Parts: sequence; C-alpha cells; structure tokens
Amino acid sequence: MRDELDKLSKLLNQAMGADKPRIARRLRGLREARRPDAQAVASVRKAIEDSIALREKRVAIRPTLVYPSDLPVSGRKDEIASAIREHQAVVICGETGSGKSTQLPKICLELGLGVDGTIAHTQPRRIAARSIARRVAEETQLGYGRAVGAKVRFSDETAPETLVKVMTDGILLAETQTDRMLRRYSAIIIDEAHERSLNIDFLLGYIKQLLPKRPDLKVIVTSATIDPERFSEHFDGCPIIEVSGRTYQVEVRYRPPSGTDDPDRDELASGLVEAVEELERTHPGDSLVFFSGEREIREAARALRKYESRGWEILPLYARLSVEEQQRVFARAGRGRRIVLATNVAETSLTVPGIRSVIDTGVARISRYSHRNKVQRLEVEPISRASAEQRKGRCGRVGPGVCIRLYSEQSYIERPEFTEPEILRTSLAGVILQMKALRLGRIDRFPFVEKPDIRAIRDGYRTLLELGAVDEEEEITPLGERLARLPIDPKIGRMVIEAGEYGCVREVLIIAAALSVQDPRDRPMDRQQQADEAHARFREEESDFLSYIRLWDIVKVEQKKLNQRRMRAWCKDNFLSYTRLREWQDVHRQLRDLAGEIGLRAGSHEALPEAVHRAILPGLVAQVGRKGEKHEYEAPHGVRFHLFPGSALFEAKPAWVMAGEIVRTTRMYARTIAPVQPEWIEKAAMHLVKRTHHEPFWETRRARVNAWERISLYGLEIIPKRKVHYGPLNPQTCREMFIQRALVDGDYKSSAPYVRHNRKLIKEIERMEARLRRKDLLASPRAIYDFFDKRVPHDVYTGEKFERWRRHAEKSEPRLLFMSHEDIVNERP
Repeated sequence: MRDELDKLSKLLNQAMGADKPRIARRLRGLREARRPDAQAVASVRKAIEDSIALREKRVAIRPTLVYPSDLPVSGRKDEIASAIREHQAVVICGETGSGKSTQLPKICLELGLGVDGTIAHTQPRRIAARSIARRVAEETQLGYGRAVGAKVRFSDETAPETLVKVMTDGILLAETQTDRMLRRYSAIIIDEAHERSLNIDFLLGYIKQLLPKRPDLKVIVTSATIDPERFSEHFDGCPIIEVSGRTYQVEVRYRPPSGTDDPDRDELASGLVEAVEELERTHPGDSLVFFSGEREIREAARALRKYESRGWEILPLYARLSVEEQQRVFARAGRGRRIVLATNVAETSLTVPGIRSVIDTGVARISRYSHRNKVQRLEVEPISRASAEQRKGRCGRVGPGVCIRLYSEQSYIERPEFTEPEILRTSLAGVILQMKALRLGRIDRFPFVEKPDIRAIRDGYRTLLELGAVDEEEEITPLGERLARLPIDPKIGRMVIEAGEYGCVREVLIIAAALSVQDPRDRPMDRQQQADEAHARFREEESDFLSYIRLWDIVKVEQKKLNQRRMRAWCKDNFLSYTRLREWQDVHRQLRDLAGEIGLRAGSHEALPEAVHRAILPGLVAQVGRKGEKHEYEAPHGVRFHLFPGSALFEAKPAWVMAGEIVRTTRMYARTIAPVQPEWIEKAAMHLVKRTHHEPFWETRRARVNAWERISLYGLEIIPKRKVHYGPLNPQTCREMFIQRALVDGDYKSSAPYVRHNRKLIKEIERMEARLRRKDLLASPRAIYDFFDKRVPHDVYTGEKFERWRRHAEKSEPRLLFMSHEDIVNERP
C-alpha cells in the first residue's frame, strides 16, 4: 500500500495545479493512517486521473491568436508579454477602445497561462462581461461557453475546460469564500480598475495579501489613464505599460449656458439645443451627450424631439434600460444624425461606435453615505477633471473630434482631479461583515489601495452592532456568521433571518429580493399619470412593502397564463420592466436557496401584515420615524425626513413609520414605507435603546416601588412615559422606600403577628404620652426605620419578597420583627 501511495504522489505532478493541494492533503491523511483504506486510496487515484484528463483536455485546446493591427495594444504585445512573464503584477493603462479587454486574455494564453488554472477576467458590469467573453471567443475561434465563457449573477456559461472566464468583480469576490487561495486561477485580470468600486478595491487588497502565498499567480490590472501610479505603488512598484487609444485630436469648447456654471433646467435645455445646432453647422456626425440621470435624459429628449424634422435620431442610454433598448445604440438603423443621451455608464464601460462629438453637462449623480445622519445621499455633483477627460475621449476615434463642455474653463480647472473612490463614500457594514466571515482581520489593517476614513469604519461597526452581527468587542456573532452567508445588504439579510422567527419567510424573501434590485415599476417622465394609474392595482394602501407582495402575486398569475411574448406586452401595458421583473425573480430564487441552507423554509400559510412588518423592522431600526410638525418625521441621530410622494402612505401619514431607505435628493425623503408601533421598535432594538427612569413612587396595591421609564433610540424618543417596576433597576433605593412606606408608614396590608404586636406597642406608648401629657416618648420614625433596616436583607424591596423572607426567617426566630420598648421609647417615665 505504501508503494501505491508513492506512485500516486508522483502521478499527482501531472494533475491540474488547482487540484494538487487538495489531493495532496488526502494523500497525507492516507500516509498517516496505520492501515490506509483501499477504497479511499482508489478514490484518490480516480481524483488524480480525472484531474490529469482535464489538464490534457485543456492542453489540447489550440486557440487562434491573431492580434488586430488597428488596436494600440497589438503594437505593444511583445512588451506586455515580457512584463507579465518577468513580473507577478503588471499595470496596463490606456483609453477605452485600445483593446486592453479583448487582447490581454489572448496574450496570457500565448504565455501558456490558462492550462493549470483558468484566466480570470473581471468586469464591473454584466453587459461588458458577456460582450467581452463573446468577443474573445470569436477572435480565438474557441466556442463560447466552453474554452471561453462568462459568469455573472444568475448565469454561469463556463465549463470545466474553460481557459478564459470573464466575470463581474463581485463573482470573483464571492469565490474567495470557497477558494481562499484562488487556486483555480493561474492569472487574474482586474479590468477597469480606475472605477474604484468597493468590489474592485476589496479585490485589489485581497490579491495583494495573496501574492506572497501564490508566487505562481499573475495579476494584470487595467485602467484608463487615471492615476495608474497608485495601482503600481499598491503592488510594490510593479511596471506600468501605457497604450494609447485615441488617434485623432479633440477640440474642446466651453459653452456655459447663459454664461453661468449653475444653469436652471430651462437654461440647460436651451444650452443643449444650441450646442447640438453648433455641432451640426461645424462638425456633423453622431453626438454623445452626458447627463447626471434618467430624468435629465428624458427632459433633454423632450427638448430635442421638437426638432425631429431635422432628421435627428434621439437615443437614450442608461443602466436601467433593457439589453434590447441598449442595443439600439450599437446597431445603426437609419442614415440620420444620431444623438445619444447617456449617463456616465458610457464614460468607460461601453464604447458607442461612430461618435464624432461629445456634449458634456459636467455633472453626475454620485452616491454618498453620511456617517453622521446614517443616510445614503444621491446628489448631482460636478464631475472630476479625470471624468471630464474620459467623456472627452469618447470622440476622436473615427476622425477629429469636438467636445463642447456646458460649463466654463475656470469651473473645469477648479474641479477635483479624480473621482473619490466608492470606499470613501459608502457604508462599510457589508465589507466589514465579509472580512469578519473570511477571517481577514481588522478592516483598518487591510491593504486597501486607499484606507477608508476611521469615521466610516466606526459607522460600519455601529451598523453591524445595530443588526446584532457583531458584539460590543466588534467580534462577529453567530447571527453575523449567518448574515455573511447571504450575499445582500446586511440590513436586508437581517430581515430574512428574522422572518424565521415570525413565520413569514415567503413574504420577506419576496420583499428582500425587491429591495436588492432596481424597482421593476417604470414611471416615464412624459407618462407619469398613466403609469400611476396602471400601478394602482399593485398598491397595498397599508404598506409599500406589502405592495411588493401584491405585485409579485399578480405577476405570477399572469406568467402562468401568458407566453413570453405576451408577457412582455403585458409588462409594457402595465409600465413594468420585464427585464427587472426577471431579475427580481432570479434574486428571489437565489435568496430562497441560501435561506434554505441556513435552515429557513417558506411556510404554507399566508402571514399576517404585522408579522411581516415586525420581521422587516430589525433590519431598519435606524430608519424609523415619528411624525412631528408640518408632516415632517423625526428619526434617530437627529435626522428629519418627509414621506416620498409616491408612497401609498403619503396621504395617511401614520404616527410611526419605518423606511426601506432614506435618501436626500431635493430634500430628505423616506421611500418604501410601512406603519410600525413604538413597542415593536423597542423589541427590535432591545440592545440599542437607552432607558432612563425618574420619579420613583410607591404603589400600595402591589406593595412595590415603580418609576416612570423613558425609552429613546439614538436620541429619538420612542416611549415617553411608561410605568415600570423600579426594584430590579435600583434595588437599594427601592429597599429604602419599601422600609419607609410599607414598614414605617404602614402603607402595606399584612396579617403577620409582628404587625399586630408592633401596632399594639405603639398605641400603648401613645396612650402613655397622653396620660403624661408628653410628646417625646415615642421614638422618631427614623428609629423605627433603623429597626427594620438592621433586620431586612439588602435584596428585599417588595411586599412579595418581604413575605417570602419573613416566613422563612420566623421559623427559626419567630419574634425577629417584634419591637420592644427599648426599640421605640426615647426614655422611661
């Protein structure tokens, strides 16, 4: 048997690199066993043979490696290959369109990477991951879904023999939980790193820690020409290779509408039309216009469509559009001039073909989290100079370009150089939780490209404490371990777990999935009234959260009756996004499976609304509000908000609400609302509320001391005045009050023998005082107090406790509480 194990050890050298550590551990276990099990040995042999067969299958794949001569990357291919061969990490920077995304995987294949481990290629967005994978498969003449594939949320188009796997950065991050050393990969390409999303920054830090343990792993970081030195420094001064993507000069013209850098909507619309007309006169061809959001795009489209007689084709482009609608931008249909109205999704992620000019409004909608107010703000801000240059770079690829900036040159000069990374402007609760679950140590010691602000770190821990995911020592709790297994916002995950306690798993999974995706209800600017009328049938007047369940159930009924084509038409008629509905259902399916893994199952009975709302509340304890003056709500941390006008509860305005989110746009709004009771908040935030007690008083009926309790949550008064038993809270004070009121003042009913004896003795002294015409014989109440104080134990502060102690004590000392003349007489007559 030992000879057999020696043979297997040698055979293991021919296996896949990713399989070797796992199989080697099994072999060690067999060697350490006194009598290796023959069946276990056979199982290891099969694992090695299967791994060798897979490796041979991968070696046999022969990709076609031809590099298009018109791509700037192709001209630097040999230099890039040499850098990858000689260094563990390399930074490749260049403008979009230079060929980085499609040619780098081919260079890695030419270097022999992809055999022992797959080439991982990450993208910030799903649409880019799929399109790049298909392009690489086409150029290498390898089948898509086999040797080259893509994996995005809810879709895995890869195979065991896949050499190049293009995926979203979130997918690779999730894989670190099951493959800590990322052994299944021989090379990792982090594409579009300049976007500096949370996922990208987390991956860069994780990989930096991993490289010393994986000297065989190659890492290529690609970036637009935005501060590539920062990535080089992160990887200990690794080489930077710059490839140029723009081939023609771009003229910049500054045209602030009405001569101001802060135009109103009408001035901006007028400035846009003037810019389009100027380009039509001086620089004909397709134009790309950048806006801050969908609403601004719709308003611009309305302004430009007044000029349809000129043959302009107006095409919107933003992330919420369906794939089919986005493809209209890339598939040229007519011969007229195209004007593409886009958000910053077109800055780097998507290359719109044929663009000869750019109009830049100079703003973007940026998400920022306020650690003070606990609010994620989504506000329009001036873009950075780097973003402005990215927008400018969208033209000049097919010929000389023109970029009209609807702001002044002085405004451009005064802008920050770079856009702030997401990690510096978002809640870190989810990042901290994942780091805790992965045992990556403290976030303040993790090698991020840029360390997050200490206030943001404290806030992240505070959020996790609110959810019960970490304890006071900032260590992950069993609840936190369960939360980390749900790949969603920790607040939403907390709702799912609580649903098991209230028997409403089915309902909360639907709501949790809805809160994790974009709202499937469309409300176009030019058809708002029709959309509201169509959506009315989906509305539950008592709760926006329950509206999701109503919509879900109606959609399910329609899906059973209609085929896909008719279902799409039904969605369009009802102002619903078919694509986002499917994504909602996909997220729900994933959540349902994950919930099952942590022991949560949907019940067969419909849950009551109260149960649903009480399950949701623990995830939103910091997002509750009490109605104040002028319909404004007061929330924890001093936040004030209004109900969003689109809420079903906007007119009702309940006394207390919880909100799915609180966002500042034109003002602070709470969206996705449900009514709650203050007692629910108290229970959900038991570990967070502050209790103060005042005005203790004696209650004769129950023979105990009560007090008035005030309960607040981060400064928000939840329970202003509630009568509570004060004894357990302040036993010393209550004991003193009990002795005084019950035993000295006699405000306590008892048939105990000592009571009759003591009363008789006191009356006897009082009669003696009357006979002698003296008022000083009976000792002061203080003397009586001292008598009982010496005898009554320190933990007795109620009539019930007193009687229990007295009965026990009097068994051995029947006259323990019997007073004598010496106890209560000041002097003898």
